[in-house]
Amino acid sequence: MDLLVSPASVEEAGSALSADIIDVKKPSEGSLGANFPWVISEIKSMTNKPVSAAIGDYSFLPGSASQGAFGAACAGADYVKVGLMFDGDERALEFIKCVTKAVKWRFPEKTVVIATYADYSRVDSISPFDMAPLAAKAGADVAMIDTAVKDGKGLYDFLPEDELIRFTNKNRELGLKTALAGSLKFEDLESLKRINPEIIGVRGMVCGGDRSAVIKEELVEKAMMMVR
Repeated sequence: MDLLVSPASVEEAGSALSADIIDVKKPSEGSLGANFPWVISEIKSMTNKPVSAAIGDYSFLPGSASQGAFGAACAGADYVKVGLMFDGDERALEFIKCVTKAVKWRFPEKTVVIATYADYSRVDSISPFDMAPLAAKAGADVAMIDTAVKDGKGLYDFLPEDELIRFTNKNRELGLKTALAGSLKFEDLESLKRINPEIIGVRGMVCGGDRSAVIKEELVEKAMMMVR
């Protein structure tokens, strides 16, 4: 289980370098808010670890999302991550195919992460359980669950451990990896070890509980020790 930590700036990234994956995002622009391509590039130059980049929480805009995905890949992201903020299986399949093609077209070695939300009913978006088979069909690599609304409620407020185990096991059957995020806390780590997704994503946990604060290097190191 790899720990992904999401700095919002080059300066913050310096405090996150002990994580397994450095995830570039802009929290002020949403759950999966996109940061600037030059920030992705500079953070990539700081580490030999994989760098992930969020490109946004998208309504059904496959062209815009595809350009964003390609831009993130060109800027140096090893993982390109997009959130589906809409419903409908046919539209989701088309969207995921377009984003996946945008990355794999020139960068077949890079990883496409498709995210949906544990609180999907609050934002009228597709369920993670409906998304995952579509992601596999479209050739994406990772099915992710995050939370859309950052109001203090986290992943476990919407999905219990047994449902997250079912999601993770089903993804393995589909040939997908699993990433779990959503206001995770240190006390969630034992449950996450039982679920055993390939990736867990955190920000607030390593900012002292407030995702709008700054990442603390000692908390990243603490999380790494607990994950291991």
